[in-house]
Amino acid sequence: KDMIARYGTYFVTGNHEYYSGVDSWLDETDRLGMINLINENRILSKDGGNIAIAGITDFRAHQIKRVHRSNPKKALSNIDKNTTKIMLAHQPNSIFSVHDAGVDLQLSGHTHGMQFGIEVPGFKWSPAKYRYKEWAGLYKQNNSQIYVNRGLGHLGYAGRVGIMPDVSILNIKNKI
Repeated sequence: KDMIARYGTYFVTGNHEYYSGVDSWLDETDRLGMINLINENRILSKDGGNIAIAGITDFRAHQIKRVHRSNPKKALSNIDKNTTKIMLAHQPNSIFSVHDAGVDLQLSGHTHGMQFGIEVPGFKWSPAKYRYKEWAGLYKQNNSQIYVNRGLGHLGYAGRVGIMPDVSILNIKNKI
C-alpha cells in the first residue's frame, strides 16, 4: 500500500494467485490502489510520447479460471503500432506469444532463480536454466526483449544459496 509511483503501480496475476483464490487477490490489490491488468493496457504519456503498459494473466490461468486465458493480442488492442509496448507477464515462457503480438519488452518473474546457483561478476548459473531459457536478467527474443527478475521471496524454503534476492531498477531508453 505504500508503493507510490508517478505513473501508477501495476499488478498482473501469477500462478500462486490462482492457487489461492485469484478474485480475492485482485480485490486486495485493487483496495491497495494497484492497477490490475487482466489482458489489458494503459497508455502513459510524457513530453508528447506514449508508452503502453500492458499486462496478461498467468500463462496457465485458464486452467483454474477459464475467462482468464492469457491473451497478449487482447492486452495490446487499441494500441498504435508505433507506440512502445511493455508487457507485464509473470512467467517468462509467455515471451513467445508476447513477441508474436509485437511487444518491445516483457517484464517477468516466476523463476526465483531456483533459489540456488552461482552468481559472480560476469557469470551466473542455476538449474533454472534447464526449465526456462530466460531465467534471470535481460535476454533478446527476435525483435523483443525480456527481463526476468528472480524476486525477493522464496519457493518451498526460506533461503537462497549463491543466488541473491533481486530488486531491479531498469532505465528504459529510446533507441534514438
